[in-house]
Order: sequence, then structure tokens, then C-alpha cells
Amino acid sequence: MNQRQTLFGVELDPLTMDETVRRCLEAVRDGHQLEIGVVNAAKLVNMRRDHRLARAVAGCDLVLADGQAVVWAGRILRAPLPERVAGIDLFLRLLAEAESAGLSVYFLGAKEEVLEQMLHRVADRFPGLKVAGSRNGYFEDSQQEAIAGAIAHSGAQMLFLGMTSPKKEIFTAAYGARTGARVVHGVGGSFDILAGVTRRAPESWQRWGAEWLYRALQEPRRLGRRYLTTNAAFVLMTARELIRLIPSTAPANRRH
Repeated sequence: MNQRQTLFGVELDPLTMDETVRRCLEAVRDGHQLEIGVVNAAKLVNMRRDHRLARAVAGCDLVLADGQAVVWAGRILRAPLPERVAGIDLFLRLLAEAESAGLSVYFLGAKEEVLEQMLHRVADRFPGLKVAGSRNGYFEDSQQEAIAGAIAHSGAQMLFLGMTSPKKEIFTAAYGARTGARVVHGVGGSFDILAGVTRRAPESWQRWGAEWLYRALQEPRRLGRRYLTTNAAFVLMTARELIRLIPSTAPANRRH
């Protein structure tokens, strides 16, 4: 078992993509539930402002570094993480594994038209995948229990939530167990990407941690200011944490 690393007061699992996939398949095989939380720079900033979101993420069985900036901060702040485990990449890996192993999946999230388009593309890409059911992500809080019950009735072994934060984390915290799915993974805007509604940043942008900029350039009015604000706050958080850590190393380096 990998010992968790603490970053900004949040416990993260230092897992590679392969290790994460293995843990998910073990959960299905052994019949226990694994709720997956992923964090990037923006979410770590928002978790400081939204205690309900922070509690929901902390309650996940696995908390992974979805953003490259989180991996870099971990190195700087002596909480090393082996690599970025992007939510969409994990999503695609699990779909491939589900197809080959005959596991059933459920998709919850996005607008109805986006969901339908994604289902068509998923069927083309993973023709042998068993889809137990799907539902759009537009519903009232009062409907959550019934939706969780419908997912349980479908018998889905993996549940993918294509919803924004904190809605997907709060749904998972409250009703993840009720769904009966062995793996519950919040994939955010991945449904939009698979449907072709939005484009994912090229790998070179991802390696440089500039995926946020690529997204902002696609929707500057909606995302530009938000990303700039949260990224600046994340840099400030990292700098403050680094300053806090420096005194703890100073005495060991001092010569008398």
C-alpha cells in the first residue's frame, strides 16, 4: 500500500496510472467500492473556500493528482507524486479494461444531446463495451437518491460522472455507496471531449501544464478570468507553503 502524501492539507495517493487501473480492477474483482477523487490546481484552491467540497474529496478512497501543477507543487513541497493521473486518461483506460473484461458501465452527466453524442462515439471506439445505462446530469438534489437507485438497479460495475465540481463530489459522497458500482469516478468535462464538443489540449501543452490555457482559449469569456484567478491563488498557496517549510530545514543545515 502506497503511503499517502499530504499537500496543502489534502491527502493524495502517490500512484501511477497503471497502479490506479490495477486498484480499480481489484475493487471490481474483490467486490468492494472504490470512490475516486481527482484534484488539479483550481480544485485545491476551491477546496479551501468550499468546505463541503473539501469533505467530499477527503472522503474518497483514492485522491489523485489530475493536474501537472499539482505534481510540480508536490516536488517543491517535499510531497512527491510519481506522475499525473489525468481523469480523462483514467476514464479511457477503464473503458478499455471494462470492454476486455466484460464489465458493465453507467454514464451520468452532461446535457442530453452531448451524452447521446458521447454514447455514439464510445460505441464506435469500444464496440464490445457493456453499457448498463446512462442519464444526463441535469437534475434536482431531490432526485439524487432515485438516480442512485436506478444505477444500482442497472447492475453497473463502474460509474462515470461527467459533472462539474462540486456537484459530482457531493453526489459521490452522499450516494456513491447507494449506486452499488464498484468503481465511482468523477470525470468532469470528459463527456464533452469524447462527444467532440470541446477539444483536449495537445500532449505538448499537457506536458508543460498548460492544458488550462488551451481550455481558456476555447472559451475565453467563461473560463479566462476563472483560470487566471485560481492559478494565481495556487501559485500563492505554493509559495506560502514553501516559506513555511523553509524554517524546518534551516537548523539541520546550520553549522555551529
